Amino acid sequence: MLDLKFIRENPEKVKEGIIAKGEIGDVDRILELDAARREIIQNVERLKKQRNENSQKVARYKKEGKDVSEIIEYTRRISEEIKELDDRLKRIEEELDKETSRIPNLPHASTPRGADASQNVEVKRWGEIPQFDFKPMNHLELGERLDILDFKRGGKISGSGFPVYKGDGARLERALINFMLDLHIDKHGYTEIFPPFLVNRESMFGTGQLPKLEEDMYHAEKDDLFLIPTAEVPVTNLHRNEIIEVDELPVKYVAYSACFRREAGSYGKETRGFLRVHQFNKVEMVNFVRPEESYDFHEKLLREACEILELLEIPYRVLLLCSGDLSFAAAKCYDIETWSPAEDKWLEASSVSNFEDFQARRANIRFRPEKGAKPQYVHTLNGSGLATSRLMVSLLETYQTDEGTVIVPGVLRKYMNGKDVIRRKYHNE
Repeated sequence: MLDLKFIRENPEKVKEGIIAKGEIGDVDRILELDAARREIIQNVERLKKQRNENSQKVARYKKEGKDVSEIIEYTRRISEEIKELDDRLKRIEEELDKETSRIPNLPHASTPRGADASQNVEVKRWGEIPQFDFKPMNHLELGERLDILDFKRGGKISGSGFPVYKGDGARLERALINFMLDLHIDKHGYTEIFPPFLVNRESMFGTGQLPKLEEDMYHAEKDDLFLIPTAEVPVTNLHRNEIIEVDELPVKYVAYSACFRREAGSYGKETRGFLRVHQFNKVEMVNFVRPEESYDFHEKLLREACEILELLEIPYRVLLLCSGDLSFAAAKCYDIETWSPAEDKWLEASSVSNFEDFQARRANIRFRPEKGAKPQYVHTLNGSGLATSRLMVSLLETYQTDEGTVIVPGVLRKYMNGKDVIRRKYHNE
């Protein structure tokens, strides 16, 4: 959420940011409500002062034996007017909060302006695109041949977009998750969190999913709880309504979670298998940092995510998102994409975002720069480190052989009990 004072003092900048993001927000209505709110507050303060003065007069007049009925009646009318103004103030503040919550975070100055994903900027590419002397199979064909993925039975159980991992497929998925967690914990200095997968409405609001994205979320209406779209939500909200000690910063958390997203869309060739799912697994990194350090940590967070792919030896590229492709809450974001040989295209495997103090304001997460100083809002950042669904596509397709087997990347073998090749368990084709 943007600071109301900032909106008041920079209305044109806020309007430009809304347009640059392709979002909708009524800055003029916010300014109108803000002016009305401040006027009411001033009037209430003036009336309360009059009421206090009258109360003192009543006490003095009574001592002097004077008639106080007229003053008491006048004071009663002042109290009624104050109540009416307080009721009106409450309604205005509710509408003001509603309108302000619809204003997106503004894109950082280093975020390129653009309308959509076609105007994102490639800033890095790593690894060689694999070349095959045979026609590569896609991840669905490999999964079926090796009997390690079962989308058909997942559809039977839950519907399309809910995968079933089987045998070495389940083990490979678990290996990926454990490898990523261990690297971030042991090398990058993260503290592991295993969060709830259901969160309340306040948590979803705090990270910026609500109110805008409510229709994309799985909602348990009876309990008013939401299945998490990412571990970013519960992990960021660990410190909601808290003041973090300055000597604790930076706080770096890493968490595995299943992620759930409704995401309506077509389910033809371009969205088959893992290319679009409603449930997937992800390792998420969340940072709470001092404001002056947040963009240094943003670059560091990007390197930490990229290191996963370099150790797996999977080609990737990094895109700097333009303003029109940024999420509602992000000020700047990098996407990391991995190469799919069978799809012959790049697939998003991670987003690394800096939210500045946008989430911290919504969730009221602060720190005190020094003893006795006024608390300030921290900056929050997060990055997928990584999401496994599309990473699994690239891994299976990149490491396939002409025999229809899949070589296990070296860094994962200790998590696979030394297994170096995934083969079909029963050779009865």
